Amino acid sequence: MLLPILKYGAAELKKVSSPVDFFNGELERIVRNMTETMYAAPGIGLAAAQVGINLRLSTVDLSVGEDEKQFMVICNPEIISAEGTQKGEEGCLSVPDFTETVVRPQKLIVRAQDIRGDEMRIEAEGLLARCLCHEIDHMNGVLFFEHLSALKRNLIRNRIRKLARAGEW
Repeated sequence: MLLPILKYGAAELKKVSSPVDFFNGELERIVRNMTETMYAAPGIGLAAAQVGINLRLSTVDLSVGEDEKQFMVICNPEIISAEGTQKGEEGCLSVPDFTETVVRPQKLIVRAQDIRGDEMRIEAEGLLARCLCHEIDHMNGVLFFEHLSALKRNLIRNRIRKLARAGEW
């Protein structure tokens, strides 16, 4: 089932998400719906917060459904190390039609749980490191443009306010 993706301005996007403490059929249903929504958008990652579900949960697939080996579900992720830096264009399903260059770590090690609750360790670099940082930010109530200068943040906010006044947001 496709879920509505919340846009910037929705209060749920600013909340720190609660830990996933159940690993059962209900979680599998949520993940199925999130995955369908992520692919339909289309996107490479979707945090539960973006669909109004207050859980430290995300689906990620850099291949957008083309390579099932790249699909992952991460529950309760925690960055345990980060190194280097990369600059790259970043966008967000909750801030459609806006992209900006964001600085992120080049490499990460993330500890998380899978859909069964088993602990996993993800060593990521490049785009996967960027995506994991972005999704973990969502779980902490942070949107990508909050990593930009105050000037760029305000430009984006002002453009969104203008779109909202025109009924286009």
